[in-house]
Amino acid sequence: MATDHKFDADGFLKDLGQRVRTLRNEGGRSIHDLAGQAGLSPRFLSELEAGRGNISVARLLRVAGALELPLQSLIPANKKDVSLRGRVWELVEGCGGDSLDELYKWLSERLHKPIPRSIALVGVRGAGKSTVGRLLARRLGIRFVEFDALLERQSGLNLVQMFTLHGEGYYGQLQHDVMEKFLASAAPAVIATGGSLVTDRETWAMVRRQCHTVWLKARTQDHWDRVVAQGDIRPMRNNPAAKDELKAMLKIREPLYSQAELVMETWRHPPEKIVELVMTGLGLEKVVKGKIAAPGNPQNNRPARSSSIRTERAAG
Repeated sequence: MATDHKFDADGFLKDLGQRVRTLRNEGGRSIHDLAGQAGLSPRFLSELEAGRGNISVARLLRVAGALELPLQSLIPANKKDVSLRGRVWELVEGCGGDSLDELYKWLSERLHKPIPRSIALVGVRGAGKSTVGRLLARRLGIRFVEFDALLERQSGLNLVQMFTLHGEGYYGQLQHDVMEKFLASAAPAVIATGGSLVTDRETWAMVRRQCHTVWLKARTQDHWDRVVAQGDIRPMRNNPAAKDELKAMLKIREPLYSQAELVMETWRHPPEKIVELVMTGLGLEKVVKGKIAAPGNPQNNRPARSSSIRTERAAG
């Protein structure tokens, strides 16, 4: 038994070395470059690639980080026992973000393990995202997140400085990167998104895949009055056409906002009632505190338009 175990270990180290060497060459890096980035000596890395370096898990993790790959991608498959699980893993390694999302959803339904999901509220500033969002989060027992405030903390700049110093492109990329990281690592939350999020196709698609989405739809005058009530007169300062511009922006964005899972016409009901309708529309009446799960019935994948019609009827 001891001899077999020794043989297996030697074979594993040899395959591991070949795997690291292949990935290093594919990345166009020299042994010296990779060793420096991983905090290892070139001699040790050379021994590893030759199958003679018995590397620790911590050091192997540093090599994976230097290669910008997950640790599991460095582990060679067992040639003597190429299991179904191993073959599946090889397929998963080649999946993009959309495919991984679809696979995760399929597995969760297959194994009857509901997916924890955040709720993203979308709409132009003044739609009531903060008011409704705080009430909804309190009702569900989860966090409320002002996403623009999160971006400001991440960048060390306020929104005006972001756009003035770096431009709209910087804001869009930061919004995408922070949202991707947030959805991947944070517990479910109610998120009040920035008004322009829907105009970034990739970010909006990611949010729709991973969150329940609700458009808080308001009329032009509602947006205007609420912004003024907040004490912000910047939109109309020295701009007599400000309201017309707001109306035009709403018209342009309406097809994007309407892709949300639910559409709530906020002028029909007070915020407390809107929360009740959102809870009903998303099937969240039976929610365990701190965990929002996607409804397990097929209607969870219904088209956005049918959701909007059903909810707006309920709101009426």
